[in-house]
Amino acid sequence: MSYGIIGKPLSHSFSKTCFEQKFEQLGLQNSYHLFEMESVSEFPKLIQAHSELEGLNVTMPYKSSVMDFLDEIDSEAQEAGAVNVIKIFRTPNKTFLKGYNTDIYGFSQSLKPLLKPEHRHALVLGTGGAAKAVSYILKRFGITVQAVSRYPQAEQLGYNDLNDSTIKRHLLIIQATPVGMYPNEQDVLPFPFSSLTPQHCCYDLIYNPAKTEFLRRAEVYGAVIKNGMEMLHLQAERAWEVWRQE
Repeated sequence: MSYGIIGKPLSHSFSKTCFEQKFEQLGLQNSYHLFEMESVSEFPKLIQAHSELEGLNVTMPYKSSVMDFLDEIDSEAQEAGAVNVIKIFRTPNKTFLKGYNTDIYGFSQSLKPLLKPEHRHALVLGTGGAAKAVSYILKRFGITVQAVSRYPQAEQLGYNDLNDSTIKRHLLIIQATPVGMYPNEQDVLPFPFSSLTPQHCCYDLIYNPAKTEFLRRAEVYGAVIKNGMEMLHLQAERAWEVWRQE
């Protein structure tokens, strides 16, 4: 049985290591492959060329755009507007693709221990597929969400709009962009870190490196910090459950 991940870039990804360790622990001869795609338009050819595939993970920047190529989408993933897991059903005459979002489970379970009553308002940095899953969960937790984008659209803020009062109001900050990810570890968003306090919680979905420049700077001002490693493992466990269900 064969599985893999699609995205670009994939040099940072621990998914292959994560699943190969699981296969070894379970005594399985399964394989896991990295499929770096220049465009999501390559997806149908990939599915056709690899008839042995039974499931795929999806990472940036294709978590939303890949939805157009699927036959069915789980209701939670549909509502969130992003897919990070695809289960592949094959018959002699047809290949059927169903999308799921296990980021929702991974993020919610890893965030819960950090939440405090004062975390009523959140800034979500980024508007891609990962940010959509994050926003979905935060709203389900009853937390108001303000999206921040380099290219803000209606109801979104730009980074130039972030000021001291905005940061003081939003005590939960989720970094959901690839900025600062390996190998560009010194990159950081134009964020007003000096407005952070020990009451802030800053969560960066990046797990490679373990402490991004964003988290390093947030820590200087006393904010509680967390990276995306626990989320990675939690969503991977749920992905495995999805792939193995009938």
